[in-house]
Amino acid sequence: MTHQITSPDGTQISRFAFGCMQFGGTADTLASQRMFEDCLAAGITHFDTAYAYTGGQSEEILGKLIVPHRDRLVVATKVGYVGGASARNMRTQFDESRRRLDMDHVDILYLHRFDPETELSETLECFAALKSEGKISHVGLSNFAAWQVVKASFMAQSLDMTIDVLQPMYSLVKRQAEVEILPMCSDLGILPATYSPLGGGLLTGKYSSKQVDGRLATDERYAARYGQEWMHDAASQLAEIAAELGTHPATLAVAWAAQHDSAPSPILSARNTDQLAPSLAALSLEMDRDLYNRLTELTPTPPPATDRLEEA
Repeated sequence: MTHQITSPDGTQISRFAFGCMQFGGTADTLASQRMFEDCLAAGITHFDTAYAYTGGQSEEILGKLIVPHRDRLVVATKVGYVGGASARNMRTQFDESRRRLDMDHVDILYLHRFDPETELSETLECFAALKSEGKISHVGLSNFAAWQVVKASFMAQSLDMTIDVLQPMYSLVKRQAEVEILPMCSDLGILPATYSPLGGGLLTGKYSSKQVDGRLATDERYAARYGQEWMHDAASQLAEIAAELGTHPATLAVAWAAQHDSAPSPILSARNTDQLAPSLAALSLEMDRDLYNRLTELTPTPPPATDRLEEA
């Protein structure tokens, strides 16, 4: 069973999260505030940021917004995207994150990505120390392979600690997590807080037009990540199904990402309230198994971990 994650006053973590990566970047302070308020109104209690986001503005803006609601919210941040996972770097960045957030205690702290140059034992001992000091409640990992999570989970036992949350990429056009990561989360009781359910914006349907200024058009990494023709074909077919059902393709994409048997918690994100609205609509969309299967068939199912295709 997934570890129970609650806010300081005991409010249960929401099924969906909101990622504040755009706060202070493509979303200015007012746009950030409006999205935050829309998320609260929709019942979201889980907000996610990182030391590396928008030069610290994401944490600063979120820190101000949560003040009247702090006790009923689950707040997460991440360290170690730059500088590695040494205890010194993690503490230095986390101290700065807490200053920006104006919080002594953060509910979830993630290591933002695996660091092959630092002994995992040093990283986990740092997490354990932060927990014992009352500075964090839950330990999270982001962008880890399944074997790295299993290793960390095993080593954490000797520190009387658990890995509670994992952030993998997961969407209709990025399904590798189905092979080992999501089953592992179910088995180990780890909450999969999956990011990019819209495939970098591809699954919103907006890239059917050539005159678009989104990340797939302006960011080389995203263009490469979502540049395969079958992905764009799937996005077009998703838009057709959405039109048939009288909904938005983003609503279907987010609802699909939440439907996996491991009960993922998709992290929503946007630049403004208009862009966010279709994703929030997924919170109330009831997706039956037939629709889920119909959408699943739009993209290739990744082969099993053993690559024994005859046993899939």
